[in-house]
Amino acid sequence: MNDQTNGAVVQLKLIGKLQDGTVFVKKGHDDEQPFEFKIYEVIDGLDRAVKNMKKNEIALVTIGPEYAFGSSASPQELATVPPNSTVYYEVELVSFIKEKETWELNTQKKIEAAGKKKEEGNALFKAGKYERASKRYEKAIRFIEYDSSFGDEEKKQSKLLKITCNLNNAACKLKLRDYKQAEKLCTNVLELDSMNVKALYRRAHAYIQLVDLDLAEMDNKKALETDPENRDVKMEYKILKNKMREYNKKDAQF
Repeated sequence: MNDQTNGAVVQLKLIGKLQDGTVFVKKGHDDEQPFEFKIYEVIDGLDRAVKNMKKNEIALVTIGPEYAFGSSASPQELATVPPNSTVYYEVELVSFIKEKETWELNTQKKIEAAGKKKEEGNALFKAGKYERASKRYEKAIRFIEYDSSFGDEEKKQSKLLKITCNLNNAACKLKLRDYKQAEKLCTNVLELDSMNVKALYRRAHAYIQLVDLDLAEMDNKKALETDPENRDVKMEYKILKNKMREYNKKDAQF
């Protein structure tokens, strides 16, 4: 995959058609400005196609529903795309502007870039694209990983961003059933903020799945001490108690 377009701003000429030839989107033609977007903002199939294109190249791209608009109807600019549609794009790549590397940015720009990646991650998470959201959060952290040269105020901002991105990434990993990584990310958060309730109960959830029930209980109790009325924590504790009962029964049978 051509990584130079990753996170880039891309300009395209674009025509999208349905199987019967109905045009549902047309951008950048007839003296119109080229269609401009950030790499992650469009459907997966188009995203992937553009990443492999060269400047001024024209491509015809066929995209199945799982990488296009999925199983629900999706109103587009000129027509609605019906559920489970294969779509056809004629794409011309006009230009892309590469994202700046971390080391090219000053401190404030690093914090801004991390904030932007976090927002992109949140949008992808909301859309149920956990794999891609997770990558955004990781990228956000990379911008602010080394903050020893930051001023006090900037360190505060960067710490908050680290906490949020690691927490949100942990939520992605739980959705993706990568419990080891989720546990690690929550531990990163707790190193920065030892009583962070979300980190405690997300880590407890990961421990339950990894069958480390004693550790799960410790985290759960700590979270309840900090925030006794938290519904999520109470729910997690219920799940844990049931699991413990199950395991004790099994032990007794042995």
